[in-house]
Amino acid sequence: MIFTLQLMFGGIAIGVTLGVLLSVLRYCRICVAPVKGWVSIIRGTPLILQLSIIYFAAPTMAGIRLDMLPAGVIAFGLNSSAYVAEILRSGVESLPKGQFEAARTLGIPAFHMWKDIILPQVVRNVFPAMVNEIIALLKETTLISIIGGMDMMRRSQIIAAEQFEYFTPLCIAGAYYYCLVLFIEFIGRRIERRMVNDKNS
Repeated sequence: MIFTLQLMFGGIAIGVTLGVLLSVLRYCRICVAPVKGWVSIIRGTPLILQLSIIYFAAPTMAGIRLDMLPAGVIAFGLNSSAYVAEILRSGVESLPKGQFEAARTLGIPAFHMWKDIILPQVVRNVFPAMVNEIIALLKETTLISIIGGMDMMRRSQIIAAEQFEYFTPLCIAGAYYYCLVLFIEFIGRRIERRMVNDKNS
């Protein structure tokens, strides 16, 4: 379970960081073509292919050999960044244009405008979609097994093969994932409720 959580938290940290950057660059019309191309390629190719390229092809292309955990975190993070960028883009576009114009009229620097005015509203608006992305990423971590990663699902398959009993180990693995999803949803609802209360107060 620890390995799975490391993949999820590492992936979502990279995904959110890059997703915010890509979203801001796209809205500010900086490097629009490369940003759109990146999002399109990542969303249009299978995650299993991206993971394989980073783990198997990177040593040949760049001379960099990554262990399973860093390779998985990078692959899941890069994949998540494209989806987070689209989620945030839709959140930014849902805000009234007058907020941007008012901030510019008041002379608020772009960095502070995004940090203090725009992004807090966007995060509040797209928070449910972000929780869904975290849950999706959690379930996608099972793909780490293709490069030999021993996540919960892979361990359950090994136990099932050793004991010639497939139903019980797989059900236990499924129960672990389901409990993690319920926990993420619970935390998400608590945070969302707090954001709503802070907005109304």
